[in-house]
Amino acid sequence: MSEKMIFSPGSFFHGTKADLKTGDFIITGKKKNYNDDTISEYVYFAGTLEAAVWGAELAEGDGRKRIYVVEPTGDCENDPNLTDTKFPGNPTKSYRSKQPFE
Repeated sequence: MSEKMIFSPGSFFHGTKADLKTGDFIITGKKKNYNDDTISEYVYFAGTLEAAVWGAELAEGDGRKRIYVVEPTGDCENDPNLTDTKFPGNPTKSYRSKQPFE
C-alpha cells in the first residue's frame, strides 16, 4: 500500500538525481543538472511537485530520480527560462536563487 505524502502549503521542491542527505546545501557553482557542461549560477526549485518531478526526469546520470523538499536561504526570483518563454504567469511556480538551499 502506498502512503500519500502531504506537504505544507508553500513547500518548495528540487528534482535531481543527486543523492543528498538531510542538512546538505544545494549550491551554485556546480555542473548543471541536465544536458550542459556549464556551471550553474543559480539553484532552481519549484512550488509544485510536478515541476520538481520534471526536473528529476531531465537530470542526467544513472542514479535514481529524487525529489527533495528544500528551504530557500536568500532572495529568489521567477525562473525566466520558464516563466518568460514557456509558461507565462509562472503556473509551475518555478524559481531560482543565487543563494544556497538547505
